[in-house]
Amino acid sequence: MSETNAEFAADEPFFEALLKPHRSLGRTGFTILFGALLFTWMIIGAIFLSHGAWPVFGFFGLDVIALYIAFRINYRAARAREEVSLSRTQLCIRKISPSGKSENYRVNPFWTRFSIARHTEIGITRMAIETSEKIIPIGSFLNPDDRESFATAFSRALATAKRG
Repeated sequence: MSETNAEFAADEPFFEALLKPHRSLGRTGFTILFGALLFTWMIIGAIFLSHGAWPVFGFFGLDVIALYIAFRINYRAARAREEVSLSRTQLCIRKISPSGKSENYRVNPFWTRFSIARHTEIGITRMAIETSEKIIPIGSFLNPDDRESFATAFSRALATAKRG
């Protein structure tokens, strides 16, 4: 094998992960929930309206609007992503914010440490890649089970990269 092929093989990622926040309510569920909410709001609002309590009808509408805005903000936050790629010579982390802005980090895996903070009841509360110059937090939006599985897989992969 030539030297350039050996370098290419060393730069080929053997571990890749796409980390993204979990949202339990999909688009269909959101449509059904808001359809039911609007239907309920209209029925109850009509009852109050027929009894002459017209301000209640408007305040119910404000509740529905506030709930809609909260869901939109939550779905926007779900667009955040982190891409982790590890080869024998390079660890690449790409963080993409909900607005689409991205930050890229490239470090040598031999000079990194994967740190994990644990709580006895919750499990992993914080994960980070540490170098001599910086600390790069990763997976902050993951749930505890996803943090555990990522930490296990990534720890193994980083140990493999360091063994060469």
